[in-house]
Amino acid sequence: MSRSVKVVLALSLVAFAAACAKQEPVYVEPEPVQAEPTYNKL
Repeated sequence: MSRSVKVVLALSLVAFAAACAKQEPVYVEPEPVQAEPTYNKL
């Protein structure tokens, strides 16, 4: 392979590895939905 092809493959591999390393799963816990108290004034 020519040198330019090797350089392109190496750069793409580094970019791919960096992109995969940055993807960390973020778990967001949803707040429990509470029913608001209703006051019936008659």
